[in-house]
Amino acid sequence: MAQLKITQIKSKISEKHAHRHSLRSLGLKRIGDSVIREDNAQNRGYIRAAAHLVKVEEID
Repeated sequence: MAQLKITQIKSKISEKHAHRHSLRSLGLKRIGDSVIREDNAQNRGYIRAAAHLVKVEEID
């Protein structure tokens, strides 16, 4: 299964609770943090909720 590299590029300060929760669920805590997650529906939903705060790259 493909994997995604997710990097936080903007601050979560003054964002809605749902956006902050999505970042926390992905494991991102500060600007510049990166995590590698499986490409599944749950993670895609978290990414979609906070798409304006993160950068996503597909890795093999």
